[in-house]
Amino acid sequence: MSSPSAQSALRPIIVGTAGHIDHGKTKLVKALTGIDADRLAEEKRRGITIDLGFAHMELSAPAGGLLRLGFVDVPGHERFVRNMLAGAGGVDLLLFVVAADEGIKPQTREHFDICRLLAVRRGLTVLTKSDLVDAETLAVVRSEVGDFLRGSFLDPGRAPIVAIDSKTGAGLEELKRELARIAEEIAPKDSSAYFRLPIDRVFSMKGFGTVVTGTLISGRVREDDEVEIFPQRARARVRGVQVHGAAADEAIAGERTALNLSGDDVSTSDLARGMMLAEPALFRPTHEIDVSLTLLASARPLRNHARVHLHTYAAETIAEVVLHGGKDLPSGGRGFARLRLARLLLALPGDRFIIRQFSPVVTIGGGVVLNAAISGKVAAREFLQILENGTPEQILLARVERRGLAGLTIAGAIAETGWRRERVDILVRALVQQARLMLLGESLLASASFALLKEQLRAKVTDFHERHPLVAGINQEELRAAFGVPMEIFSAALDILVAEKQLEISRDQVRAAGRQIVMKDDEAESKQVIERAFSSAGLTVPALKDVLAGLKIDKPRAQRLVTLLLREKTLVKLSDDLVFHRQALEQLRHSLATQKSVSPKIDVARFKELTGVSRKYAIPLLEYLDRERVTRRVGDERVIL
Repeated sequence: MSSPSAQSALRPIIVGTAGHIDHGKTKLVKALTGIDADRLAEEKRRGITIDLGFAHMELSAPAGGLLRLGFVDVPGHERFVRNMLAGAGGVDLLLFVVAADEGIKPQTREHFDICRLLAVRRGLTVLTKSDLVDAETLAVVRSEVGDFLRGSFLDPGRAPIVAIDSKTGAGLEELKRELARIAEEIAPKDSSAYFRLPIDRVFSMKGFGTVVTGTLISGRVREDDEVEIFPQRARARVRGVQVHGAAADEAIAGERTALNLSGDDVSTSDLARGMMLAEPALFRPTHEIDVSLTLLASARPLRNHARVHLHTYAAETIAEVVLHGGKDLPSGGRGFARLRLARLLLALPGDRFIIRQFSPVVTIGGGVVLNAAISGKVAAREFLQILENGTPEQILLARVERRGLAGLTIAGAIAETGWRRERVDILVRALVQQARLMLLGESLLASASFALLKEQLRAKVTDFHERHPLVAGINQEELRAAFGVPMEIFSAALDILVAEKQLEISRDQVRAAGRQIVMKDDEAESKQVIERAFSSAGLTVPALKDVLAGLKIDKPRAQRLVTLLLREKTLVKLSDDLVFHRQALEQLRHSLATQKSVSPKIDVARFKELTGVSRKYAIPLLEYLDRERVTRRVGDERVIL
């Protein structure tokens, strides 16, 4: 890669060629730019384009300023349509090429279908080899081509048909004028969006190492930027940037870009056409995408669960088509589908794709990605309709609502939509002001879902009280786990319920406001029996199981009474069957404090003598005192703290 050079403020436009083999696409590009886009020795030997070729030129815009046109020259042979598709994804303007001496041919039709399915909006038609036919034949071909294109984005009423002779240059000046006029009307790609670059070439350059090229479809990239490689999620650093063969400070959306990469996973064996570079730590690759799918009228009906070849930007994989309703999609039909991909891809809403029949391999349809954040269940038709036709506010709200009580984080919204954080923040503020959305920390929850969560939390606590009348309340984490919601959403709902005096929180327990434990007479009597049994025993306590065995109530209720006494801290459990009354332990602490003035140390024998307990009780009590930081063990003795 060459040394950096200054860049003019040029508006970038990507121009793609399309048309049948040997209709003069590459010669046309060379006539316009002076660059032979056939770069492979085999292409020059055979005289046909096999892979993508690239060229560029600058034109003066009619309203002033300069346009930088980057040409992607594609092969026209039916065997190389997959290579054509690898370069067609980022095209802004189409040069639709038809040879005047042959007219409309099979690949003319397939390339045209592909460009329509990829939603190319602007272009013009070029009749090449016009010198090989007489004026009458040229007029007939022009009429034939016009009829073929009528009603499309290349309708002759809005897109000119220019006849040229690449050898003599006849018609080239008119073509350049029309190119400049149309290019000036094209809205630029979004350079403020997050960076994404589909890789269409990988090679090694002596003295630089690994270089990748592609059409920068969004954002911008500079030297030293960190990028993420999809689908493998490896990281790399940009060592250098080239735009149209010249070193540049940065590349922006709409430019043919070459990046010199460094990193552990960026050798030419690690990278390949079809991978994508993107802003790091934002997006996730996927095995499934929800799409709006259009089938060509010339295609056979598409069966549910049919396998197809999927092409999106430079990537290609096998996909299974799962139709949303119906057993098949009729010829010329349109519908929603889920595509299950044979390999991971990075896809975002708005990405266009092409599907080709599994065998024989011909183009049969295409469409647009609506959703790549698949939750497992098949998306509802209403949800997909909003994603396809809704406003940004409606789309964001639908994505949040779809997550139910779990909500959607800001980071999740960015990953699902590809929108910048600033745009998401603006939409969130608007929806919050409309009381349709809740912003809880970094989590988003639909207001209706938040109201439902509050009601379900309150009902869950009420149900817990009914099932456990002897327990003061439900553990907070147990309550949250019952709903599986993020902590910040749970905490916000709980805080509001407490503020509304519907719930109360004591320590880690949640209970209904004003809730008191109501015990039956035999339970109240049994509770007193348990407490007296341990309060009267001092430190020489009975076994818990023996106390419970003597009660008049059943064992489950007796256990709940013990749990209640433990939560009230009336009793303290040191082991499964060793329980002490709180007062006995407090008296023990006081005794040790008095003993400290006599001697700051105590061993097991002195402890037994001081308390009058056997070793059975002494060891657990001393370990308890260590845990409570009343004592600290040093060898065979304890230091009284």
